[in-house]
Amino acid sequence: MHPVLADDLSRLPALLQIARDFAAKEVAGIVERPVARLDGRSEPAPLPLEGIGAEGALAGFAERWAPGFSGSAGPRYLGFVTGGATPAAVTGDWLTSAYDQNVSGGGDSSATALERETLGWLRELFGLGEEHSGAFVTGATVSNTVGLAVAREWLGEQLGIDVSRQGGAALGPVDVLSGTPHSSIGKALSVLGIGRDRLRTVPALPGNREAVDVGALATALDALDGRPAIVVANAGTVNTVDFDDLRAVAALKQRYDFWLHVDAAFGGFAALSPSYAHLIDGLDAADSICVDLHKWLNVPYDAAVQFTRRQDLQVRVFHNASPYLGLPTDEPDFLHLTPENSRRLRALPAWFSLMAYGREGHREIVERNVALARTVGERIARAPELTLSAPVRLNVVCFTLTERPTRERVHALGRAIAASGEAFVTPTVYDGTHALRAAFSNWRTTEADVERVLDAVLTATGAVTGEAGP
Repeated sequence: MHPVLADDLSRLPALLQIARDFAAKEVAGIVERPVARLDGRSEPAPLPLEGIGAEGALAGFAERWAPGFSGSAGPRYLGFVTGGATPAAVTGDWLTSAYDQNVSGGGDSSATALERETLGWLRELFGLGEEHSGAFVTGATVSNTVGLAVAREWLGEQLGIDVSRQGGAALGPVDVLSGTPHSSIGKALSVLGIGRDRLRTVPALPGNREAVDVGALATALDALDGRPAIVVANAGTVNTVDFDDLRAVAALKQRYDFWLHVDAAFGGFAALSPSYAHLIDGLDAADSICVDLHKWLNVPYDAAVQFTRRQDLQVRVFHNASPYLGLPTDEPDFLHLTPENSRRLRALPAWFSLMAYGREGHREIVERNVALARTVGERIARAPELTLSAPVRLNVVCFTLTERPTRERVHALGRAIAASGEAFVTPTVYDGTHALRAAFSNWRTTEADVERVLDAVLTATGAVTGEAGP
């Protein structure tokens, strides 16, 4: 054994304690850490020849790289839709690395049984029935890709084509309909060979909405003259967290032949709150579902789940039979269900967080985040220089400059907010107008954080518009 590696092995408990102390210090300072680091780059160093051991590597990381890391795990990082990592989730994630289980198959470990248990808990949380089977994947993009891959196989089944063997070209042009799809849908269609241009946008409801007009969707389906299609419904759009009427969309299956995929990346967590659960009524009618866990479940990156009613088609797409892997059984190993053969135990952080805090603990996070988002929305609506782009429907505040909301000015506002170190929001375009999004999904965020965020936003707005700040 290499002498440095042997020395690290002999000192492993001490090294883990050193890493623990460093991590604890960093986490304890997350509230005061600059939320965004716009100057965090470092020049690349040459590859070490002999190496300096784990403790030396940690010292080098602490000096060169750690200062430039953002506070994305903290309470005022409102960019994208980013959760943090609850204490229990961090515990599970550390143990995931320590145990380093291979959960491709279940023949040599209880880890796959733990993943199945966690999937069962999540299925119950989202109000799904036993007919929905699932698997852990890296994030919403892969979850959407898996769901649409199964949908593609279903299209082949309707047309008498085995797509997994004959290829997507055998299908001919595929029709994919959606109201306000996430960008990952187009990416998935590209990966699957269906093509980005096959995504047809259906009009949304009038009145500053992102939810699909179900009547317009019916008209678009009617125009297909009986050809089977894929419909992507949204349970929580990115800009304004609008929800398609899932029950009404599913009811169209009585008249038209289509696969219903629901992108519920973070909106699915509305199920936790009695006040908002109605927004995902009808989710159980979906043929496939995407839910991202490193958003509102607050487990570390990367973790998501996908569910489908047609595990048989999923196995047809993703099975990887070989003499050393074996054929899929009635309860197929996860390597037959996802793009990856090699899979880390992503379920363990979710298992820990669900076990530690239960449905009620996670419900409190959801409801607190929604309440805080509404507070921010109310304050922005009262600021003359700012305008809400849409009502605050759940946990995202979409806003813009009242006067001249050009790309340059809105992006300058976003940069000024980030430069303050107090908050981070992301730019977007809503209804043809440049805007900013503040997404509340972190388990730490409190009213005190909201005050700091508002001060940063209003001060930055004053700097950009020439008006006085708060």
